[in-house]
Amino acid sequence: MLIVPVQLDTASAQAEAVSTLDGMFERLKGCWRRPELPRGHPGMQITVLFSFKRDGELLGRPRITFETPGASEADSIAYRMAVMETLQRCSPMPFSGGLGDAVAGRPFRVRFDDRRNQPKPVERKAWLSPRIL
Repeated sequence: MLIVPVQLDTASAQAEAVSTLDGMFERLKGCWRRPELPRGHPGMQITVLFSFKRDGELLGRPRITFETPGASEADSIAYRMAVMETLQRCSPMPFSGGLGDAVAGRPFRVRFDDRRNQPKPVERKAWLSPRIL
C-alpha cells in the first residue's frame, strides 16, 4: 500500500467555511497585500465600507470613507487599489449558513492601518489611569 502525503494548498484552505466574525476579519487580513512603496514612505490609513450578500459575494460597491489627511493622489490611488484587490481576493467569502444569514446586507467598516516607520499611537483608557485624590 502506497501512502502519499497530502499537502493543503491555498485553494482548499480558502474553501473552509467561515463561521464567526473573527474568522471573517482574519480572512480579510490574510487577503491584504499592502502596496509597494518607496523605502522610507510613511504609509497611510484607509477605511472602507462594504456589505456581503448571504452567499459571500459583495453587495453593491465598496466605498472609501477615510484616508489619511494630506496623502498624495498617487498614494491614495495605490491604497484604494490595494483595498479593492483585497476584497476581490476574499470574495466570495465562504460563510457558513448561519453566518451568511446573519451578515447579509449588514455594513462593515474596516480600517487598514499601514503606517510605516511611525510609532502607532498609544490608546489611553481613562478608567485605567491612576488618580490620586
